[in-house]
Amino acid sequence: MPFEFPEGLAPEVYPLAWLVGRWRGEGRISYPGIEEKAFVQDLVLDHDGGPYLRYESTLRVVHDPADPADPTDAAPEDGGWPERDPAALDAAASTGDVWSTETGYWRVSTERPAELEADRHPVEVLLADPAGRVSVYLGAVGNGRVDLASDLIARTSTASDVTASKRLFGLVEGRLLWVWELAAFGEPLQSYASARLDRRPAD
Repeated sequence: MPFEFPEGLAPEVYPLAWLVGRWRGEGRISYPGIEEKAFVQDLVLDHDGGPYLRYESTLRVVHDPADPADPTDAAPEDGGWPERDPAALDAAASTGDVWSTETGYWRVSTERPAELEADRHPVEVLLADPAGRVSVYLGAVGNGRVDLASDLIARTSTASDVTASKRLFGLVEGRLLWVWELAAFGEPLQSYASARLDRRPAD
């Protein structure tokens, strides 16, 4: 089935068009000093016709984590993906406690680095969270993959000390897989969370 651009999407963000939609899935958090947790994530990337995508993410900790799927189908640095049917996933999300939220904007930059591959496009991402941080990421999109690295992380005096971050998003057989790395609490850059999401029907 040929890909169709979302109605009204600005041409400037066509390289990001495959991300547009509502996504839900389950993943894990594992980081030094933080007890390992399973979560359900709701992720929305939409647009209002402007030259950017709007981003909203909510992670909810679930208290009855699903058993990992086939361990040969593993996430990076993870023992396997949890799996639930859609109804069970909805139930887990409805009872989960909010762990984190983020909002922000994704843009395709008009400034193209000379070393960037011809089949990729430069990306700028601005994210804010209620824990007191604003993060600017720079990276590239192409071939169903987005690579981002923090360029600036600003925080309030009461926010946790996060000094660097990387994120990877990839479309694999129609599913959105992502990995999030953090350097925080005096720890070096390492895996913090990962998940696998399925596209949800439009409301």
